[in-house]
Amino acid sequence: MTVLDNIERIADVLEANAAEGERLGRLPDETATALRTSGVMRMLQPKDFGGLESHPVDFFRAVLEIGVHDPSSGWVAGVVGVHPHELAHGDRRVQAEVWAEDPDTWVASPYAPLGRARPVDGGFVFSGRWNFSSGTDHCRWVMIGGLVTDQEGEVADPTPVHFLLPRSDYEVVEDSWDVVGLRGTGSKDLVVTEAYVPTYRTIETTGVTDGTGGKDPSRASVALYRMPRNVMFSGAITAATLAMAKGTLAAYVSVTRSREGRGGRAALDPFQLSALGAAAADIDASIGHLLWDVERVHDIVERGEVVSLDMRAEVRRNQVQASHRAAAAADSVFRLSGGGSLHRSGVLQRRWRDTQAALHHVQNGSGPIFHAYGLNLFGHPIPSHVKI
Repeated sequence: MTVLDNIERIADVLEANAAEGERLGRLPDETATALRTSGVMRMLQPKDFGGLESHPVDFFRAVLEIGVHDPSSGWVAGVVGVHPHELAHGDRRVQAEVWAEDPDTWVASPYAPLGRARPVDGGFVFSGRWNFSSGTDHCRWVMIGGLVTDQEGEVADPTPVHFLLPRSDYEVVEDSWDVVGLRGTGSKDLVVTEAYVPTYRTIETTGVTDGTGGKDPSRASVALYRMPRNVMFSGAITAATLAMAKGTLAAYVSVTRSREGRGGRAALDPFQLSALGAAAADIDASIGHLLWDVERVHDIVERGEVVSLDMRAEVRRNQVQASHRAAAAADSVFRLSGGGSLHRSGVLQRRWRDTQAALHHVQNGSGPIFHAYGLNLFGHPIPSHVKI
């Protein structure tokens, strides 16, 4: 039985618990258990630590399918599910600490380099506060961003480093996720105070970002682990966003089947049908664009080649445009769904809110990516804060 088969089996659980996730401000335990049993979180995990080492297109298809049934589940499946791809590049000792006893251990983030790490013997003393740790209530480790300082606390190197910490070394701030969309993701704040992080629990981001490797060279024999991190992580955000748009469209169709307007049945209204057709085409085009790009990049690394900056810039350009195209399509039908769709008890408004919320993730920010694409096209350097 494939992961997609398992997702079909748990679809009713995901849909039934979506409203409860919004009320709780995190994924319900039953939902998290269903995602664990589906296998989606192990699709990018190394086989020698209980993973599946799936083709990245299969992973993104799984995220898309989950997100159609429940946006918050799709978001967590994408964000948390993509972390094993990077952790596989870490020192084998930290891989063993995370997965050896329980291959179903989840690792949270975020990657924003807000922490500060002061070098000490054998590692670092690490502190900071971060927003947006999606799915963090169900994670037992975190992979989190920071910068290395000198002994006086001044940044010594502007290159971000990712630090791995067990749950005992950080605090989840419980009331820090009070938002209008994607409430079920439980993307709460994290605080680290003077935690000791051994050097082997760090990942230098440069080689992982461009696909040329990390601390575990044995992974270089697997095409999956030569995929550039930014194609994978940003692709997970894109896939989750497209799934929400598709789910919004499905909810619109469900409402429209029985809705009566002043002009009669909404399902016979030519304006409704015209908007529906255009929206469906744009969402399907966005999904096709995402998967086509991932397939192209995988073909490159499977041939043993390094993915060029030009290609990475093109893929990121396409990803952000796909997200915005699909979200605009979802918005176009929501605006025609009538005043009844504004009731908070309805599914459609929640799907629409979640889709709009997804656009606020930095990976969906189109302006910086389009700017970087153009700069690169004309031979100019890309600003260091824009990750391609």
